Amino acid sequence: MVEYTDAVVNRDEPIPVIQLPGRDAASSDSDSKRQRIKDTLSGSKLKHKLQDAALGKSESNNSLQDRLFAKLLQQVIPIEDMADGLDATDKRSTRYIGRPGFSLPLMTNNFRRFNARIGVVFVFQNRLIRLFSWRTPIHTMSFLAVYTFVCLNPYLLTILPIAVMLLFILVPAFLVRHPPPSTGLLTDSYSIHGPPLAPAATVKPAGEMSKDFFRNMRDLQNSMDDFSKLHDNVVSLIVPSTNFSNEPLSSTIFLFLFVGGCSLLITAHLLPCRAIALIGGWAVIFLGHPTVQDGFVTTHEEYARPRERQVQSWLGSWIERDILLDDAPEIREVEIFELQRRSANNEWEGWIFSPSPYDPLSSGRIAGERPKGTRFFEDVRAPSGWLWYDKKWTLDLLSRDWVEERMITGVEVETEGERWVYDIMYDTEGSAEMAFGASKGKGREKRKDWEESNGLGKTGEWRRRRWVRTVRRRSISAKKG
Repeated sequence: MVEYTDAVVNRDEPIPVIQLPGRDAASSDSDSKRQRIKDTLSGSKLKHKLQDAALGKSESNNSLQDRLFAKLLQQVIPIEDMADGLDATDKRSTRYIGRPGFSLPLMTNNFRRFNARIGVVFVFQNRLIRLFSWRTPIHTMSFLAVYTFVCLNPYLLTILPIAVMLLFILVPAFLVRHPPPSTGLLTDSYSIHGPPLAPAATVKPAGEMSKDFFRNMRDLQNSMDDFSKLHDNVVSLIVPSTNFSNEPLSSTIFLFLFVGGCSLLITAHLLPCRAIALIGGWAVIFLGHPTVQDGFVTTHEEYARPRERQVQSWLGSWIERDILLDDAPEIREVEIFELQRRSANNEWEGWIFSPSPYDPLSSGRIAGERPKGTRFFEDVRAPSGWLWYDKKWTLDLLSRDWVEERMITGVEVETEGERWVYDIMYDTEGSAEMAFGASKGKGREKRKDWEESNGLGKTGEWRRRRWVRTVRRRSISAKKG
């Protein structure tokens, strides 16, 4: 027996091609070099080269363990471009934002740089905490004095950026270059004359093994915990009453907000905004005082908490009495048109079930397109997001009504029997003009756009009738994840 084997083996590998040098070798070499230069200077290649150059320093310092771990993460984490195609509405995908994808070396490098430079934010945060918690009362009272001047004279807001620039940036920088005498005597006077005595202060990132670097990590850790707690508290307080999980309560909140917004739209110019801002600011800052906080907590425990249940029960009874919601699902009527075509034997044969009546003046009919739909009644599906409410389709006996609603012309309506709507077959041009109401003479009587028929006269190529069925809205289940 003769055994046949494949003439080419290793089909997954490219077949080697041998090119003999000839007189066209020089031109082909120059063309290939030019093509390589174009590929090198392309936008995508330049973008990747810049990203690689930015990561070069961090990757060169990474250990073998970090590189192996990065390769492992690249295998575990799905490719972002493939995930973007699943949800085109995700505005955080790389389709809408031209930023680098996730990379462990880039993440590590950015975290180190960020942590070395975030210290100034935490210093400012600690100063605000000390200011509003009344650690130094004279500082808080000074802030309240400035806040009062700004509330009474709002135009002073234009001076605040200049004052901050002078008092908190330029003056401290000048004092660093020209330090006061170190004796500490009250009789010593500060002199602005003379050359600078100290080098200028510069802002430098904290070293990776310095004390400030680990302090920044500590503050960053605490800030993440504070944000998580604030996020969870806000979500637990606001979301259940505003996401319409409890529709009567959310409807009540919507009603109060709508009425309040309309009222403010009319009466906002009558409100004393300066006094409201002044009193509100003082009240908020005084709530940060430890004594005021203790008194507020005591008052809430003694007077407010015992009456919370009473207020909640009154609000619940008011909502049940005055907020009425219809829990019945939404129901609508859908339609389908049964189209039949006249055959060569002058008999009507079922053609298609279409969402449009395919009347003589429809855009698809004029363009010469065939009707679109399904051949069988059982293949008609409910619209997306809806379910069938009735068990079967019902023939629409009011064929005249839906013809007039759509302003269909050039048809004959069967008002009895099976309620078919036929195309009109015109013998002469004049009769067609009469049927379409195209006569423009003053003495002529304009006929209606459709005619009543018993199905026995001369009809066109197509006929249709309308079937209706009710659907109800489908409940959407909660998405997982």
